[in-house]
Amino acid sequence: MSHTHNQEDSCCNSKAHSTPPHNHSHSHEDGDEHDHDHGGDPSSFKTYLPAIFTLGMLLIGIAFDHIFKVEVFKIIRPYWYIVAYLPVGIPVLKEVWETFKAGDFFTEFSLMSIATIGAFAIGEYPEGVTVMLFYTIGELFQMAAVNRAKRNISALLDVRADVASVLRNGKYESISPEQVAIGETIQIKAGEKIPLDGEMLSEKSSFNTAALTGESNPRTISKGESVLAGMLNVDLVIEMKVTKVFADSALSRILEMVQNATTRKAKTELFIRKFAKVYTPIVFFLALALVTIPILILGSEYQFQTWLYRALVFLVISCPCALVISIPLGYFGGIGAASAHGILFKGSNFLDLITKLNTVVMDKTGTLTKGVFMVQKVKSNIDEVEFLSLLIALEAKSTHPIAKAIVKYAGKDVIHAAENVEEISGMGLKGNVDGKQLLAGNARLLTRFNINFDVRINDTDDTVVFMAVDGKYVGYVLIADEIKEDAADAVKQLYENGIKQVVMLSGDKTSIVKNVANTLGIHSFFGDLLPEDKVARLEEIKSDKSNVVAFVGDGINDTPVLAISDIGIAMGAMGSDAAIETADVVIQTDQPSKIVTAIKIGKATRKVVIQNITLAFTVKALVLILGAGGIATMWEAVFADVGVALLAILNAVRIQKMKF
Repeated sequence: MSHTHNQEDSCCNSKAHSTPPHNHSHSHEDGDEHDHDHGGDPSSFKTYLPAIFTLGMLLIGIAFDHIFKVEVFKIIRPYWYIVAYLPVGIPVLKEVWETFKAGDFFTEFSLMSIATIGAFAIGEYPEGVTVMLFYTIGELFQMAAVNRAKRNISALLDVRADVASVLRNGKYESISPEQVAIGETIQIKAGEKIPLDGEMLSEKSSFNTAALTGESNPRTISKGESVLAGMLNVDLVIEMKVTKVFADSALSRILEMVQNATTRKAKTELFIRKFAKVYTPIVFFLALALVTIPILILGSEYQFQTWLYRALVFLVISCPCALVISIPLGYFGGIGAASAHGILFKGSNFLDLITKLNTVVMDKTGTLTKGVFMVQKVKSNIDEVEFLSLLIALEAKSTHPIAKAIVKYAGKDVIHAAENVEEISGMGLKGNVDGKQLLAGNARLLTRFNINFDVRINDTDDTVVFMAVDGKYVGYVLIADEIKEDAADAVKQLYENGIKQVVMLSGDKTSIVKNVANTLGIHSFFGDLLPEDKVARLEEIKSDKSNVVAFVGDGINDTPVLAISDIGIAMGAMGSDAAIETADVVIQTDQPSKIVTAIKIGKATRKVVIQNITLAFTVKALVLILGAGGIATMWEAVFADVGVALLAILNAVRIQKMKF
């Protein structure tokens, strides 16, 4: 209620790669990339067997070549290395075939295949095997790193209930949550997970909400209040009425956001993908030129094998794996690290953008304050019991925290029926109860309908809910909210982490907003705002093009401002559906301090990505020059390609181990 009451690519992508078995599903994103989804299980020893077998064969072969020098080995030498090559080479050759069929001829798979087969053609067997072996090891490292990030993210899946006990034909039967309809009654025993969103029918029970909010302390939920899928019932056997189908539950929305997070790419990631599509064919033709052009210059002194070897070295060095593996992996790691801290980024593009933030605009109620209201005082000109009975009849039609606080305070069932209830945005509610016209809301609501009341009441620092019956003022309720424990520290840390201005916008009256702002150290604040006023204020802030603005809110009223901000941050997975759907970042733990954590994770991710780009370009440029001049051998080429890729992967993995 607006019832403010004064208040993937041509090279390696970010998916898990592995050695065989390889399952290829070629999809086109943005029309120009192939996703190679490799189905290896990093926890399975079988995944590593091909690389272990090849490594053993390679080491034995090198030993016979340079230490034992057995004559018979010279005869079987080519076959020995071919057998060593096949376990790691066949999956890559299959990739070449798949990408060729899809019309993509210049990939790291084709570069690797040409380089290694060429090495075999000129008798450089150990080098050919080594290139493919280290490439496979790089894939295994990447797979392990990606799966570590995925574990952080998919831990949410563990909180999803597999069955629901639904009341049908007078008895409970266990079925899949997807088959339960809205309005049906389900039963949840102590220790079981809540399978669907619903309304509590039992008197009360305690719930562990850590899966949705990160809050470790149990929360008591009473009859008539909302219960969300993913919560854990820790107290009594309860019954609840289902209010949303499984696909629309809070938990399902969160899981969908997480699973879709990697589809929205950062600009750096998109650039590297496009770069690789242009860079790879250029490298291929440069290598071809390195073989053919010297014959025109050197004439009879030209040695084909020497220049072919240099071209093969050039191909291996120039493979863009380090860039196209480590950069998506860096962002993926950042999303995983954020998820482990209860922060859901809806795409790596927002990881990038949050590093440029300099202005944070925040809602008050439910964002900086707990949004858990307590009635402090009831004052009426009529019988108090009748006053509360009429008031809760109207407020029971609202889901606003203030409305819930009033209904809870009254502590009794609604005995009057409210009809034609209308929400007047930013002011309160209007409706008919037993033939009487009721208004319940803030001072603006009464002023709008020309109802006289004592304006001095509005000077209090608490939230005031006025009520009028048939055009006459009949009383008010004072309600207080509480500031969140980490709110002041969050504001302080925002300033310390490069945010130049923090602004608070609220529909609550200015005196309350000022008091909260002073307590938290916020210098700029605005109260008495309707939803459209919040939009106007935010647009005014955004009119300064140097401002990169995040808006943080939790209510349905915040949806317009979340939508127009550069980054919309929804506070709490328990917040309104509209706010969570509109936001770009969702903070599950409901803690303002997590905004700072999100900024730090974004900056750490960007730093790692820049480090990896710098490392890859520097080493490759240096070794390319040495390779073209015949100074660098295939061994240096392996380091420039796979070695740099491994270093970049290890660097990207650091994000998930950092403390924020």
